[in-house]
Amino acid sequence: MIKWDGHTHTRFCYHGNDAIQELYLDRAIELGFERYTISEHPPLPQGWIEDKKLWDELAMPEEELPDYMAYVKEMKRRYEGKIDVAVGLELDYLPGQLDYTERIVEKWHKDLEDVVYSVHYLPGIGGTRCMDYKADDFKTNILAHYGTMDNVVNEYYDHVEAAIEWASQLPMRKRIGHINLIEKFHLELPPIDEALIKRRLERILPLLVKSNVGIDVNTAGFRVATCGKPYVPEWFLAECRKLDIPCVYGSDSHKPEQVGFGWEWYAEQMSLPKL
Repeated sequence: MIKWDGHTHTRFCYHGNDAIQELYLDRAIELGFERYTISEHPPLPQGWIEDKKLWDELAMPEEELPDYMAYVKEMKRRYEGKIDVAVGLELDYLPGQLDYTERIVEKWHKDLEDVVYSVHYLPGIGGTRCMDYKADDFKTNILAHYGTMDNVVNEYYDHVEAAIEWASQLPMRKRIGHINLIEKFHLELPPIDEALIKRRLERILPLLVKSNVGIDVNTAGFRVATCGKPYVPEWFLAECRKLDIPCVYGSDSHKPEQVGFGWEWYAEQMSLPKL
């Protein structure tokens, strides 16, 4: 199995870091990675969320997407023979505006090798809310909207199921990003029913098989104080392996020093050599 970091970010991420890409790639080579997917957040539709300041931080403006694609293709060329740089995006599931994402894919599909397709947004008080922004915002604008954590969990996984169906049409490699992102703030929220999460994830397994959509085995939750665990449960990863669902490690690095973060856990689950 190729050693691959399949979920990473760049200086085009406005809630990340402005480090040059070479620092990320050199770190990946130092750690023995053979493939490295650059998967930045693409632009979002105007007015997608009401908080303009937050909207500006979530994704690059539309006019920067061609610059980003050129930047990644240049890195791919420059590092040829050293590491396989895959041109990618972390697309968002945007219910009600799926055509916006479709236009991005249509324009760039000849260049895109990888798509991480993620659910970051849920309907909430005042409109669409970013569910992984802050714990207090989650409580005030999402939990208060749905009333119970069970209702939030079910809404989230309804979105994930719809995202899998949409992603199935993509011609390039595709996987669902951080499938248990709903647990990012679980240590500061009312208890989440783990049995409910397990039931919803069990329901998702056959959808992944049918759609040929993989899983982003995202370890970023380990470094989030309110989470403390990966965004993919061990039992779920084991089931994915049994069913031959593609499972790609993702550091979700927003800084060069985060490249390779959590690989040891992933390697243990997949019975691979450690760093």
